[in-house]
Amino acid sequence: MTTAGPDLVIRGGTVVTDSWSGAATVTVAGGRITGVLDPATEVDGAEVLDATGLLVMPGGVDPHCHVAVPLGEFVTLDSFESASLAALAGGTTTIIDFAIPATGEGSIAALEAKLAMAKDSRCDYAFHGCINAPGPDIADVVRRYVEEGVRTVKLFTTYRGLLMVEIDTIEQVMRALNAVSGLTYVHAESNQLVEAAQAEAESAGRIGAAGMARTRPEAAEARAVQEVLGAAERTGAPVYFVHQTIPAAVDEVIAARQRGVRAFSESCPHYLVLDESCYAGEHPERYVCCPPIRSRAAVDVLGDRLAKGYVHTVGSDHCCYDTGQKELRAHDVRAMPNGLPGVETRLSVVWDAYVASGRISPERFVAVMAAGPARLNGLYPRKGAIAPGADADLVLFDPAATRVVRTGELHMETDYTPYEGREVTGWPRTVLARGRVVVRDGELTDPGPVGRFLPADPIDLT
Repeated sequence: MTTAGPDLVIRGGTVVTDSWSGAATVTVAGGRITGVLDPATEVDGAEVLDATGLLVMPGGVDPHCHVAVPLGEFVTLDSFESASLAALAGGTTTIIDFAIPATGEGSIAALEAKLAMAKDSRCDYAFHGCINAPGPDIADVVRRYVEEGVRTVKLFTTYRGLLMVEIDTIEQVMRALNAVSGLTYVHAESNQLVEAAQAEAESAGRIGAAGMARTRPEAAEARAVQEVLGAAERTGAPVYFVHQTIPAAVDEVIAARQRGVRAFSESCPHYLVLDESCYAGEHPERYVCCPPIRSRAAVDVLGDRLAKGYVHTVGSDHCCYDTGQKELRAHDVRAMPNGLPGVETRLSVVWDAYVASGRISPERFVAVMAAGPARLNGLYPRKGAIAPGADADLVLFDPAATRVVRTGELHMETDYTPYEGREVTGWPRTVLARGRVVVRDGELTDPGPVGRFLPADPIDLT
């Protein structure tokens, strides 16, 4: 059997989605997938990619990025140009950023500013909104977000005076988003417990970077998750918890789901791989992130929750500060820029720690790195899928390739990676973004500002 020639043919590889894997030939035309064919099908294209020995996976969808974000006195060092190039180099073809208002800035104004900045992006992108103050117009703000193509809104239960909102505001946002098939994102830490722990740390003289782990205790995360789940239960609205770090937080979500609450857990590579011993090293400031990196025991059990399917997505929580910025306030974590660079290393670090080690399957990997984030952001099946009609965002991934992670070989705008010197197994060899080859045999080519904004469809949580 012979079919009409497409623009591009990928043959010889093993296609992996979140629901199946097997040998197949993938055809692409006009930037979209046109066929997933029996490998015996004879088909020619203008270009043929040989994927023998490789896995053909959907391009990564990173649900948690902070690009060029001002927070307090610091601004992350990357632009949408550099962050999107780093994403593509690491096999992520869609990033979802947060339009977080500066003090005194309106939520919609912050989104419009981000939309203007993102026109330099090399990969496709979407946004979460953010509401950081109470007000009588929350339903109107949510309606404006939806008109702009945004159906996810992030709220914080910590950072008093900067981002924090109270539980009644969270409930208002939940109700408004639920009415438009949206989803409330929450950074959940009890600010009361955080401030108490920080005051104790200051009194004991351990408020610097080396003491980070004890300044935002596990109990703060667990309590806030409980409180927010209560709000979700009262409103009947869904909720998504960003960057969960402890098994107890995930277990609260599991229990709520068993009661019928539509609740979802996200974690991050650094919480699934690193442990708090990093704060005892030469540069503890490089690992200051919020919440902090936890104990080895917590990391191991959190990884078990991922393996059992209780963690729904893995986002990078990419925050591209450098060592100099962090050293400026390393004596006091309350004033430090919190966050780690990670958009480029997300796929390979998780593959190495969880798939190469046999803890999760390749299909589960695709679920948490691509399909799940796409679904929970109203982007599926355009993103996160390998099926006719989906965007031809594809990664030809070498599961056997070994590479030592070195800052100088990455593309992020910083002088360090938290995985410096770590040998990982599994790395993207070739990456396609909407049918365009942007990484070929490991070499990144800048496609120019071709990334597109992705308006979110109503989020189907059934």
